[in-house]
Amino acid sequence: MNALWQQLKKHEISGQMFDDELDLAYAVIDGIEARGQRNNYSTERFKFNNHLSS
Repeated sequence: MNALWQQLKKHEISGQMFDDELDLAYAVIDGIEARGQRNNYSTERFKFNNHLSS
């Protein structure tokens, strides 16, 4: 996982500035999807269950 993060930082989000954590999160998601398309593998997003929300 660390290698993927290093590659995302170097190639997909390098030099970008983000207004907040949400913008960074979307850039990471977009970067993962772009890498998948370029390398011909599928990506799937999933949501963690939050037991604190009502």
